[in-house]
Amino acid sequence: MKYLKLGIIGLDTSHVTAFTKLLHHHVENYHVSGARVKLAYPGGSPHLSLSMSRLKAFSEELNQTYGVPITDSIQKVAAECDAILIESVDGGAHLEQLREVVSYQKPIFIDKPFALNAQEAKEMIQLAEKFQTPIMSTSALRYADALTRLLKKYSDRTIIGADCFGPMEVLEEIPGLFWYGIHTVEMLYTIMGCGAETLQAVKLDNHDCIMAVWKDGRIGTIRGKRVGNHQFGAVIHYEDGSEFVAIRSEDKPFYASLLEEIIGFFRDGKTRVPLEETGEIIRFIEAANKGRDTGEVVAI
Repeated sequence: MKYLKLGIIGLDTSHVTAFTKLLHHHVENYHVSGARVKLAYPGGSPHLSLSMSRLKAFSEELNQTYGVPITDSIQKVAAECDAILIESVDGGAHLEQLREVVSYQKPIFIDKPFALNAQEAKEMIQLAEKFQTPIMSTSALRYADALTRLLKKYSDRTIIGADCFGPMEVLEEIPGLFWYGIHTVEMLYTIMGCGAETLQAVKLDNHDCIMAVWKDGRIGTIRGKRVGNHQFGAVIHYEDGSEFVAIRSEDKPFYASLLEEIIGFFRDGKTRVPLEETGEIIRFIEAANKGRDTGEVVAI
């Protein structure tokens, strides 16, 4: 099989080295075959301490440990590679980075969060449509083995609701759920699909709770924790019973399952997550952030 040549934009997240290790090391547990990282552009957001504190170390590791050349030209990455990963930890940088490379019409994976507001997400989707460029974006939690196995096992049953939970750290520099809360939101959408209409949120120092109502009358909830255990999980409610999903750290790493899906997407150009759903997830988080501040029912 011919190796895909991948380009990475944004070297301020651990996914950069985690993905490259799985791709380049054949003896690595959960090795993903079929692609190599050919070139990388550092990017970085000077206003974001989370970005600046990580950029140098991840850039050096990518270059020195895995032999990936680093370039100062984002266009060179797009021109010389078969597919692109936009990995910048700052979701607010993704629109401008996408503008730079979308016209090359090569498949692009944009790591979470896709954008930091609904307007930018809409512009990004319009760019993908204008240039007929395949784009995919998601959190790795969508592909947690325990969740995907259970949904596949019971695919013939009708889902009437879901309650998801997980850690929900909040950073001052990144709005509300766009940092860690997005993982649990992605899990909820993996289970429920599109169609959320309204939500109401409760925000306390150590916990959040969000209840959303879908247009067909189903209810989905999210419980976010900033104390206690850091486990992700869900209870999926079917017409004929409820099933518990425990997502454990000793299972296959989320990012390994995600990378398998990304490489499949790069090969066939068919996104595993419709952009319509990605856009709704950003609107959901934007509404949840507003609801956390006001306590009011918010339209999505």
